Amino acid sequence: MPTLAIVGAGPGLGAAVARRFGREGYAIALISRAQAKLDALAAELQREGLTARGYAADVRDGAQLEVALRSAAADLGPVTALQYSPLPARAYLHPVLDLEPELALDALRFSALGLIHAARAVLPAMRAAGDGSIVLINGGTSVQARAGFSGTSVAFPAESAYGEMLHEALAPEGVRVVQLVIPGAIPKLRYTLEEVADRIWDIQAAPGEFRTMLIPLDEGRE
Repeated sequence: MPTLAIVGAGPGLGAAVARRFGREGYAIALISRAQAKLDALAAELQREGLTARGYAADVRDGAQLEVALRSAAADLGPVTALQYSPLPARAYLHPVLDLEPELALDALRFSALGLIHAARAVLPAMRAAGDGSIVLINGGTSVQARAGFSGTSVAFPAESAYGEMLHEALAPEGVRVVQLVIPGAIPKLRYTLEEVADRIWDIQAAPGEFRTMLIPLDEGRE
């Protein structure tokens, strides 16, 4: 059974993606900080006939995140798909003149460094198999900086750059690395969660461009 690991799993998009991949026969590893919430979501998915387990980890603690992903692989099978989509803290949305180095570093740990740790945990198995996918979910500041969203404007581009380099380096090996940019809150957009999950399934399933915009950048706001 292939395994999807969702870093930043929650009851919204994470749950919709879990159900979409679950219909394709994937086991689901749910990763976020709160074990109780993960257990509740896993139980809900299990009642629907899916295989799901929760693994608590803070993405800012790289060693903890790698342990969670390796535990998931040991329990459920090698991670063949990874979605990196932790929801940024509101503190990362401070105006640029209020941005302190400590907060910028925290945002980078959350986005770019967290992704690097996650990739290091799952890529050996993907590369050995010659197949797999990593999906980044980011807001519009990954494409265009905004002075009122300083933390993500610093961290998302770094995460994107690492993802794009992986896309280029791993494509010849059959491992797909893609990014879906969602420039706005999903409930305010013209797509349902299920439709966004369908888009995620589609872009990671076959080779293609690194970046997909859910809607044009100028039509959405974070």
